[in-house]
Amino acid sequence: MIEGRATAKNVRSSAQKAGLVMDLIRGQDVNTALTTLRFCQKRVGRDISKVLRSAVANVQQQEGAGGDVDRLYVGSCYANQGPSSKRIRAAPMGRAFRILKRTVHLTVTVQEREEAVVSTVAAGGSSVEDVEKATTGRSSRPRRRVKRKTGRKTKRPDKNSEKVTSVINDDD
Repeated sequence: MIEGRATAKNVRSSAQKAGLVMDLIRGQDVNTALTTLRFCQKRVGRDISKVLRSAVANVQQQEGAGGDVDRLYVGSCYANQGPSSKRIRAAPMGRAFRILKRTVHLTVTVQEREEAVVSTVAAGGSSVEDVEKATTGRSSRPRRRVKRKTGRKTKRPDKNSEKVTSVINDDD
């Protein structure tokens, strides 16, 4: 299996903010991930996009690579905390508040997707649903929903319901 990796160190962002963007692209195809990063609202998305492009270029430079970018996907990506610069901000009454300027190390691993091999059942043949279930892990038919009974188990009338009283006329 062909794999490419790229790392960017000391990027000016926090690991938590970068991790949120990394969660968006993990497991996606490379082209889909690049599109997601392009329209991401976070500023660190540009830096992650650069690292992803570098990882794809690293895969293409390997000898056994076919050069087909469509078969590549983001295998793993993570953001580790880098060194923080400590700064001081003046505070009232002669005190000082500390400012942490955080950095992050971004790592993206790109892998080549394996071709799915679907085996057919020799005795009974295979239907479209069997093949679909083998490739995706689920059937195209909607699941049957189980109806759950709500309410009380006893047959007592509700407090708020109207009480029916019978009126007998003794006009004889």
